Amino acid sequence: MTKDDIITLPNEHLRTKSARVQPADDTTTKLITDMTAAALDWEDSRPHEISAALAAVQVNELKRVVIIRSNFEDKSDREFTILINPEIVKYEGDIVADYEGCLSIKSVYGKVPRHTKIRVKALDENGNEIRFRAEDFLARVVQHEIDHTNGIVFIDHIKDKTDAFYRLDDNGELQPLDYDTHIKDNHDLWS
Repeated sequence: MTKDDIITLPNEHLRTKSARVQPADDTTTKLITDMTAAALDWEDSRPHEISAALAAVQVNELKRVVIIRSNFEDKSDREFTILINPEIVKYEGDIVADYEGCLSIKSVYGKVPRHTKIRVKALDENGNEIRFRAEDFLARVVQHEIDHTNGIVFIDHIKDKTDAFYRLDDNGELQPLDYDTHIKDNHDLWS
């Protein structure tokens, strides 16, 4: 798969709940390989961004499979952690609004409130149960991706539309977008 296989709003699958899957079967293994290829191809086309994570629904597969970048700081480290049928079992910490983007919402970033700590349960690609605690940016990424498996996109969490949306400029800096001018009537975002 390539970046062109990543679906964007208003594709209705992004608003659809994904099905649980069986790990360690050929279909799931191929899906993980395809997702990784699409995420890295997308990243290779973006000089100022990393592909932090991807959910299967974003490559038009309604399955509860998520890949998350193993190292957010080093773009040359192209490994991903696999989460199959992930669930948040406990929300902890404070709720903090911070910037998020999404491969399925073209060129728009938003300030999204999320918990700073979560506890997660999932299966790895071999079917072994894994449990972990995620904090800060990792917690944000995991919440974002699990939302995708439930048919939720990050813009759904933004209640106060004022000063909430941004676009990257040519230097990789976030610049505010006026909601009334750029966002409100963009049916691709709100469909």
